[in-house]
Amino acid sequence: MPATNAASAATILHADLDAFYASVEQLLDPSLRGKPIAVGGGVVLAASYEAKIFGVRGGMPGRKARELCPQLIFVGGRFSEYQRLGDAAIKVLDDFTPLVERISIDEAFADVAGCTHLFGPPEEIAKTIRHRVKSELGLPISIGVARTKHLAKIASQVAKPDGLVVVEPGTELTFLHDLPVSLMWGVGPATKARLAEIGVETIGQLARTHSGALERLIGHAAGQKLAALAWNRDPRKLQTHRRAISAGAQSALGRKPALPRVFVPTLLHLADRVASRLRAKNRPGRTVTVRVRFADMRAATRSVTLEQPISATTMLAEIAGELVRGVLAAHPGEKEISLLAISVSHLEEGAELQFELPLGLADEKLKPGSRKGLARFGADRAVDKIRQRFGKEAVGYGTVALEAARSVPDEFRELAEREL
Repeated sequence: MPATNAASAATILHADLDAFYASVEQLLDPSLRGKPIAVGGGVVLAASYEAKIFGVRGGMPGRKARELCPQLIFVGGRFSEYQRLGDAAIKVLDDFTPLVERISIDEAFADVAGCTHLFGPPEEIAKTIRHRVKSELGLPISIGVARTKHLAKIASQVAKPDGLVVVEPGTELTFLHDLPVSLMWGVGPATKARLAEIGVETIGQLARTHSGALERLIGHAAGQKLAALAWNRDPRKLQTHRRAISAGAQSALGRKPALPRVFVPTLLHLADRVASRLRAKNRPGRTVTVRVRFADMRAATRSVTLEQPISATTMLAEIAGELVRGVLAAHPGEKEISLLAISVSHLEEGAELQFELPLGLADEKLKPGSRKGLARFGADRAVDKIRQRFGKEAVGYGTVALEAARSVPDEFRELAEREL
């Protein structure tokens, strides 16, 4: 099955700043250069390459990181500098082409097909970008160049640290099929483990796996998507003005007991971050999804689609709480959790609120148009106004000031979460 793509040349770049948060810390404090460092404290937010050699990874409890690397240096994080330098690096891409799709604070795609007559072949453009980011900002950046977004992203991973990989047409499947499946977009630890159960460890082995077996293992949609990507079939174009279709937040917990005293306050904190963004953009959503990651890194998700879109903090927290309880009930053997996430999708633009009759139903507080639902939304609006005037720390929601919230600063969370 040959790869299919309309482009005749490799013109899509994926640029990814290397170990970005740790690299910024080493840039700003020369005494940290060449040493294993981690941004964070109770939880590792990011690690330098010198720390990664010892197995230190983002999301790992600080205690475990110190066991793996006793000489590890923890730094608190300079979040305004991350934002400034991340913006400056993406601005370098903007100087070459208007077709830039930023997908996080430290990575972006760029299509340079229309500017080669000005700046030379894609490989030369990539070299120039890397040189400018290094000389102007002092940061290492890896770039992959290919005909598809998926392959360009994989190429940038292969190029790390601080490298450049160009995948020319005609060599794509040869390059792709020897690589591990973990490099593919959408293959996390759980999917990787499932694929390993049927002997699939490389992208080539995945490509040669019967579609039926693959779909039975990981689901119809995921199976079809991964099969297509394994043959480099990726028709997606760059989205330079992306409209958000969801809003989400997550919290790495280390290893905590799977008990309400842990997940209830964590979910309230996450709901506060998500719902405040929904209200700020007047885009309530109908579908609430939670993700629970267990101690062994396996994860489970559960979602519900509501009759009316919501953006109230406590309403979202309580719905998420019921979903998490459902996940834990379905996995009675799991006694510890390491991450919780909430997302809201099926967002609506300025949705009209449908009022509910005051019937005194048990679930009234979960209906945005009920008397209790309106009261909750009014309280949220009051909180929003106080924060706009006096700052985010001026007022909160009861148990929202929990240990997990303190261990991962909100500044870092806001950089990691895509804004609406």
